[in-house]
Amino acid sequence: MNGLMMHQQLLVSSLLTHAERHHAHTEVVSARCEGDLHRYTFRDLAHRSRQVAQAVRALGVGPGDRVATLAWNGHRHLELYYGVSGAGSVLHTLNPRLHPHQLAWIINNADDSVLCFDLTFVDLVREIAPRVPSVKKYVLLSDAEHLAAEWPADDPCDVTAYEDLVAAQDGDFTWPVLDEKQAASLCYTSGTTGHPKGVLYSHRSTVLHSYGAALPDSTGLSARDAVMPVVPMFHVNAWGIPYAACLTGAKLVLPGKDLSGASLTALQEAEGVTVSASVPTVWQGQLEHARANGTTLRSLQRAVIGGAACPTWMFRELRDVHGVRVIHGWGMTETSPLGAASVLKRSHEGLDREAQDAVLAKQGRPMFGVDLKITDDEGADLPWDGRTPGHLMVRGHWVASGYYPPGRPSPLMDGWFPTGDVATMDPEGFMQITDRSKDLIKSGGEWISSIEIENLAMDHPEVETAACIGVRHAKWDERPILVAVRRRGSTLTAAALLGSFAGKIAKWCVPDDAVFVDALPMGATGKILKASLRKRYQEHLTQE
Repeated sequence: MNGLMMHQQLLVSSLLTHAERHHAHTEVVSARCEGDLHRYTFRDLAHRSRQVAQAVRALGVGPGDRVATLAWNGHRHLELYYGVSGAGSVLHTLNPRLHPHQLAWIINNADDSVLCFDLTFVDLVREIAPRVPSVKKYVLLSDAEHLAAEWPADDPCDVTAYEDLVAAQDGDFTWPVLDEKQAASLCYTSGTTGHPKGVLYSHRSTVLHSYGAALPDSTGLSARDAVMPVVPMFHVNAWGIPYAACLTGAKLVLPGKDLSGASLTALQEAEGVTVSASVPTVWQGQLEHARANGTTLRSLQRAVIGGAACPTWMFRELRDVHGVRVIHGWGMTETSPLGAASVLKRSHEGLDREAQDAVLAKQGRPMFGVDLKITDDEGADLPWDGRTPGHLMVRGHWVASGYYPPGRPSPLMDGWFPTGDVATMDPEGFMQITDRSKDLIKSGGEWISSIEIENLAMDHPEVETAACIGVRHAKWDERPILVAVRRRGSTLTAAALLGSFAGKIAKWCVPDDAVFVDALPMGATGKILKASLRKRYQEHLTQE
């Protein structure tokens, strides 16, 4: 027989309703493109989100229709998160760091009907507008005064000021009771190979992911926290933090367009931010600012780091200098994105500091709702011994089952999603990425982990960042080389850097050379473009 329990749909709008009813006076603070700091409460957010829902319907946007955004982390973008999805339409966040041709392709593929954009993207929108015939309405996320100043009156695009749209509605709107399996938002992968692929999140997956993101062994969010998602709201929904904040009642601080170390640190201190989430390159900027000014990150308690492996030096500097606990996370667009977090278990309490650090350096263990395994080339499960690498597979309540638009071949293998990562699993269930499948280096028939070499390189005090790639070799087919960026003022040589590897890895794993550059090529999501480096340096050793 069935249990005698109520059944309620898991909807994005229910997160906002909870925040309005039980955390009405909790603040949402955002740095706006206009240059000011905007401040209001969850109650205000809920009211304006209902106005947005009315406005979306007034524009003729129906259930399942896509509304695109080109926007930074701010209160208007947040209102669209809830207003568009809550009304039954689909919020489609666009990454402005992509090439305009790629953006146009994505908009056309998604068949977006409305495009909302921040002031900083006026020129970008005007460039792509002639290439996106599906977009019938453009909305500038500001007021009429800024629209008149920034957009030519004779431009053929139908552009409206967001504040005018919102003001025309009274907010007397009841959130529809949708099927929780209905689509809520759409994000596209970064598309490093071929066209980007759309990942379509449901209301159910979004709510369950919010629970997972807030768990104590995840980010540990609560109503006592002030959380700042520095990771952009256009990148995998800011790792789900805008939703988890409403679920927990945490104060939400949105940093806008200025992600410099000075700006982020000032905002964190002014607003008492206790949890902040971003990629290693952004944390690096904050730490450089702190070093240069002899300051510490006083209010911060937890640093969530993902998108790329957290260098050991960064982990230790945040902990030992600033007293900040690092939560190393792993995920991808297809996992909403949270898949694992590195938080110690009770069994690790008796270990010494060095042994605990080795555990925390891993990408972590899954929370309930996600499951991981590693397999060999034939799909057979491999042991969780912390040494045997295999293809990382994932499944769960917020893991993609396919790509948008519907009808594309399923990527699943026996119900598991192949991540493209190579990893180990230890007996406690902690996963450690050893490489991307495409980045593994095979030298003389033996595999070499590029990530292990990069971590060792970035442990050197004079290395800012580094990438290890495999290049052609006359004898061994392929050998690793390092491409690194020195810290400011450093005169580090290749011999000195490679010499620092002695005793840390097998001699045959040490790169054959180190090349220093001013900057590494970065993709739209802040990841190093190794394909570009491989193309540039493919003959580096054969030429020598």
